[in-house]
Amino acid sequence: MKFVVDQQVEDIEMPENLKLNTFLQEFHSDCPNSECNFGFYGFAFGQSPFPVPKLIQDELIKNADKGAYAAVPGIPELRSAISKYNKHYFGMDVSPERIYVGPGTKELIFNLLEILHGTVILPTPAWLGYLPQIRFLKKNYHMLPTRANKKIVPNDLRKLALRLQDRQKILILNNPHNPTGLLYDRLELEEIADVCREQNIAVISDEIYALTTYDFSKFVSMGKIYPEGTFVTNGLSKSHAAGGYRLGYVIFPQHAIDLRRQFKKILATEYTAVSTPIQHAAVAGFEISKEMDEYFVHTRNIHQIMGEYTYHALTAIDGVRATKPDATFYLLADFNAFATDLQKAKINTSQKLSESLIVHPYHTAIVGGDSLVLERTDFSARIAYVDYDGVKVYQEYLANKPKSSFEKIEFVKKNAPKVVAGIDMIADFFTNLRKDALQELQIKKSSMIASN
Repeated sequence: MKFVVDQQVEDIEMPENLKLNTFLQEFHSDCPNSECNFGFYGFAFGQSPFPVPKLIQDELIKNADKGAYAAVPGIPELRSAISKYNKHYFGMDVSPERIYVGPGTKELIFNLLEILHGTVILPTPAWLGYLPQIRFLKKNYHMLPTRANKKIVPNDLRKLALRLQDRQKILILNNPHNPTGLLYDRLELEEIADVCREQNIAVISDEIYALTTYDFSKFVSMGKIYPEGTFVTNGLSKSHAAGGYRLGYVIFPQHAIDLRRQFKKILATEYTAVSTPIQHAAVAGFEISKEMDEYFVHTRNIHQIMGEYTYHALTAIDGVRATKPDATFYLLADFNAFATDLQKAKINTSQKLSESLIVHPYHTAIVGGDSLVLERTDFSARIAYVDYDGVKVYQEYLANKPKSSFEKIEFVKKNAPKVVAGIDMIADFFTNLRKDALQELQIKKSSMIASN
């Protein structure tokens, strides 16, 4: 029997992170050079390298016997803990009834897009997971390109919204932002919220990196600025280094009671509830404790040290520009100054740039601009600076916290040698690219002189 795949599925491409993983595996098996056994410098995968907090691990072990289905929106203890967590860290009074738990924010965003009517507005560059979901659900969507500062310009948002005929529009706001590492301040959020109120735009605010904000006093949730129209998603994956636990939550806007009922119906139909032992373990992660506070402070300080090194090392390469991260463990590197040289080398797209960097002798994995919903010819790339042993680095940091700029640089060199060597490889790639372009130019000039 021949099985026929639904055309809707045929039309969806494999997510870029999985596609890249497949490419890397093939690269290892195909590369004949002995140096290929070492692997690659990993700037492509966005996963916190730190250990899952022991409080959470202990609670998971303790609750391994919980085999019953949980309530669809989440167990009461967890929803209550998340409510207090949002009050403590983000200054938001959110009743547990407004909180629904799901298997990661990725799934919850998908569920929200399922139930919300309207055209989706997707600012670019963007996290690589949003667009495949939008396409899979056959939602109408429009890109909102950001300008030089890589943030939403409120007037650009207004102009786009005025062109859309839907009664309701849906803006996906990612703050702090993946892939740039940038943070929206209160004034910027207020200006965006003014446009959203005026144009009837609902906001899905993906705040999964909130607690990685380096100066945490500067983080403001869109749920606080625009509570009547914002769905806030957050979870364990990034701040708690527990992506594999697959647990996230969404806070519904004020008074969205009927919408919550519809949402519950969707969750019950699709996956019933999040794993019960995982939910009990997560309670410890969301409860306010000295241990969790210290964990957040230490991990975000390490991210900042790694981010500052990566930013300065990349921008020290002549022609390279980058966003200076305020949060997360990413920045956006801009290699467009090399566009002419890249094109001469028959590297015409950002995907080709990614492939050229991963092969021998460079062994460097990045996420190219086309995966970030940029133009295919935009030679920008997301750089994730987490290619180090997080357990070891965490302990090293506790034992001897670097204070001066010099100590921080030495900390990175000692504890993240693959980050350091990977940036050196990027520098070598572009140095060699320019040398090759100059040699080609000299050969052409010599040949023209000889022919004359």
